[in-house]
Amino acid sequence: MFRNALKKTPHDIVLLSAVRSPITRAFKGGFRDSHPEDILIPVLQASLARANIPADSINDVLIGNVLAELGFAKTGRTALNAAGFDPRKTTFHTVNRQCSSSLQAITHIAHAIAVGQIEVGIAGGVESMSRNYNPSRGIPRDVSPLLVGCGVKDASDCLLPMLVTSENVARRYGVRRGEQDAFAAESQRKAGRAQEEGRFSEIVPVNAIRVDGETGEEAFEVVERDDGVRKGVTVEKLAALKPVLEGGASTAGNSSQISDGASITILASRAWAESNGYKPIARFAGTQVAGCAPDEMGVGPIDAIRNLYKYSGISQSDVDIFELNEAFASQSIHCIRELDIDMAKVNPNGGAIALGHPIGATGARQTATLLAELERSDKEVGIVSMCASTGMGVASLFVRE
Repeated sequence: MFRNALKKTPHDIVLLSAVRSPITRAFKGGFRDSHPEDILIPVLQASLARANIPADSINDVLIGNVLAELGFAKTGRTALNAAGFDPRKTTFHTVNRQCSSSLQAITHIAHAIAVGQIEVGIAGGVESMSRNYNPSRGIPRDVSPLLVGCGVKDASDCLLPMLVTSENVARRYGVRRGEQDAFAAESQRKAGRAQEEGRFSEIVPVNAIRVDGETGEEAFEVVERDDGVRKGVTVEKLAALKPVLEGGASTAGNSSQISDGASITILASRAWAESNGYKPIARFAGTQVAGCAPDEMGVGPIDAIRNLYKYSGISQSDVDIFELNEAFASQSIHCIRELDIDMAKVNPNGGAIALGHPIGATGARQTATLLAELERSDKEVGIVSMCASTGMGVASLFVRE
């Protein structure tokens, strides 16, 4: 069944490019003074350049975003037009499935192509957590009292802070603090090695604005590298960090970083791509989602990945690389253990603990990183997966051409 799934047909949904900005630390890093549209525009333009495709070929654009004002609908369309797209030929919309938003964007655009609604589209995501993230406003303030007082645990648990869900997973499934710190140190080690070896070929530079805190003067500086990677981090150094919640195990060192960044993919039908002379770099082979209890949302990838195996007909041994989002070391470790995945196949160039987690952009960021690594290592099959707030897991299958 798997070999049949790999057979190329004119109806396949293929990727023509997959790029991302550097991922930078929120409030401190390279994009701290940038708006999300500032980061998105050059990545949109670079995606066209990588595929050597004109902007007026793109039928529709779907961007994942979680935090921006008005769901990024108006400023996103503004950014698209400013990037050189013709509003009479290319439409725009947004999607929010929390941490999986840009992977959901890829899925939706692929589905639109599959049913013949469009022939070619852009899917990706962007997040400026520097601009739009406020920990004190992480829980909605205007919630119906009918929900708050409904007495249904799975309803009220949708509003839990993510750190609480991380501690729940660690406690319920026996993931010790030392294991979490060791996992985090390894993520940093792999990301540092990947930077040194120039593995992140999917990154495109962004000319970012800088605002002098004292004078208010503006200047520009090219951001070319992920700036959250901490070389030389050891388990001993991580063990010295205090947990965020009293009595817990999740720390700033073994949790994903609050980050800024953007990611873009271009998708088309194989028939359209080949008839117009474009060479696909990969094929989108499907997405599956799964729900889980909101108070342990980090376990979501387990059933999502299992559902993907059933849907696609592949087995775990067929997968060369897993890009598993490292929301927290606790849930990452539990998911890997429960699925019995070979750690050598997981995040070979580090994950969100080292690279950062610009939530609306992470799924397509993982996809771009996956496809670059499949090419570099001459591998074929990869899965992108993550948990999502309120209790969900999402997993997508990609096959290198």
